[in-house]
Amino acid sequence: MPNTEGPGPRIVLVGPPGSGKSTVGAALAERWHLALRDTDSDVETTVGKTIPEIFFDDGEPAFRELERAAVAAAVAEHDGVLALGGGAVLDERTQRVLADYEHGGGVVVFLDVTLTHAAPRVGFNQSRPLLLGNPRAQWQALMEARRPVYERVATMRVLTDGLRPADVAEAIEGELAALRVARATNDPAAAPVPTTNEGDE
Repeated sequence: MPNTEGPGPRIVLVGPPGSGKSTVGAALAERWHLALRDTDSDVETTVGKTIPEIFFDDGEPAFRELERAAVAAAVAEHDGVLALGGGAVLDERTQRVLADYEHGGGVVVFLDVTLTHAAPRVGFNQSRPLLLGNPRAQWQALMEARRPVYERVATMRVLTDGLRPADVAEAIEGELAALRVARATNDPAAAPVPTTNEGDE
């Protein structure tokens, strides 16, 4: 289990659709005997609508405001594993919330994935309003735009291609152990942003 020094989630997962935030989050929560919280589910519960319905009925700006509030509340209240919606990190206020969380000892993990491996996981169905039209091209464009933000807000990056959720969870635990050592010795040079990309399905 990660050794966070302050209040808040034990770990926060960010990344694009198909990166495995929900499944990896569930695997980590099970390993650590903690609760899993997903901000997309929080938004749907608050409004009583699915995310596609919010997009189509109220528009993306309304959804993003709900999402921002959901992230702020979850980071403040939740002490388990937290998974954020794919676009949540684009909000500047959310970026500040995550920066404060990290400064307090928290860990944000960017679950990276390539289109080849995201496609079968996502399915590119009608439940993802931002991927309507040409879903593969839309996903690629979203990822190119969001990647710098994911990398900037993250404490570490783990590539999930070819890995089962349990494998990703194990890889994250290994990187967290190295991060704990680096923080304990107060040596930033000992803690480069890790990248994990080994493994097969």
